Amino acid sequence: MRDVSFEVPHGTVLGIVGVNGAGKSTLMRTVAGILPPTAGRVEVYGRVSTLLALGVGFNADLSGRENVVLGGLAAGLNRAQLAAKYDEIAEFAELGDFMDLPMRTYSSGMYGRLAFSVAVNMDPDILLIDEALSVGDARFKKKSFEKIRELCDQAGTILIVSHALKNLRNLCSEIVWLHNGQIAMQDDPDTVIEAYTRFLDVGESELALEDV
Repeated sequence: MRDVSFEVPHGTVLGIVGVNGAGKSTLMRTVAGILPPTAGRVEVYGRVSTLLALGVGFNADLSGRENVVLGGLAAGLNRAQLAAKYDEIAEFAELGDFMDLPMRTYSSGMYGRLAFSVAVNMDPDILLIDEALSVGDARFKKKSFEKIRELCDQAGTILIVSHALKNLRNLCSEIVWLHNGQIAMQDDPDTVIEAYTRFLDVGESELALEDV
């Protein structure tokens, strides 16, 4: 990342796009505090919940239930708050008895469902999502999108990295386009998506908007 500077006001849903290697995941990890900047600073106000990659932060030898506790404690909740949240998380993930089995027995879809459920049900002030809007089967994807829409409507602050431009157009109030570690454009969704798809020479076909 070089000379990247922007502000995300409270209540903003910010999309981040760019080709592979543009710096999207690096940016998200820096905002999350995982990668400290070598220059400049990142100021974050509020409790952050992250969904950065499949299973990041999970211990495969522990059960789903135990990993929910770990994820909640990492997000800043105490055990009483976690106890109150657990049923909601488990119900959303729809894993049934698998919640008490080691996560090494989970399929990738089950991993994703639990990770998504933990991230979105922690009542975060700021939610960071890195290419994780398409976890699980078609029904769960729809459910996940509706949950994100609910968080948007609650005026939460959300940063979303995704190649699904149609979703970003529907969810975001603003989009940042990263290219070679720098900001190529920052504007409203329609303006950025039009410029980005033109740059990629794919046009705004249905296929392109689903997953460029």
